[in-house]
Amino acid sequence: MLLRLNYDNPHPKDIQLIVDCLKNDGVIIYPTDTVYSIGCDITRPKAIEKVCRLKNIKPEKANFSFVCSDLSHLSNYARPISNSLFRIMKKALPGPYTFILEANNNVPKLLKQNKKTVGIRVPDNTICKTIITELGNPIITTSLHNPYDEILDYFTDPEAIYREYEKKVDMVIDGGFGNLYASTVIDCSQDELVVLREGLGSLDILD
Repeated sequence: MLLRLNYDNPHPKDIQLIVDCLKNDGVIIYPTDTVYSIGCDITRPKAIEKVCRLKNIKPEKANFSFVCSDLSHLSNYARPISNSLFRIMKKALPGPYTFILEANNNVPKLLKQNKKTVGIRVPDNTICKTIITELGNPIITTSLHNPYDEILDYFTDPEAIYREYEKKVDMVIDGGFGNLYASTVIDCSQDELVVLREGLGSLDILD
């Protein structure tokens, strides 16, 4: 199913349709403030397994992000962070960043095997934030890229995404053209912050 949404004012009925899909083990492709992503409800193990099969990876090997509507979910899945790190995250989010933090015991067991960290995202995207707010918990997410390209070539056209994935996922959400650049990834799990990938997000937040 291809569902077109108004970016500035997504219709509540459309949002509810997406939420119902996620609550019923559905897998969606949806827009963020960077690239289009594949996602599912963090509380649905069957859906997480579907995403892993789609990406051809084992759950314990997956480096999925937890996409949240704001920082209120932080303590649910990550260990306490320093005040200085919280200030950086507060300045950066919502925005095109992924922060790698120490995971706590609430991370789904399916994902936590041998993993001590979790990636937290709060995209600056109205559709994305509205879906997560109505769902009531984060979406497990992995970036969508063109599987036929040797380099990391991200899909930007929702209709092209739908043609490729209509039989592989339950819903593709059209929120307009996506970005070509992924999020900036910062590892905050150790004493010193380490930039793992410089993406759309400026590193000025670290100054």
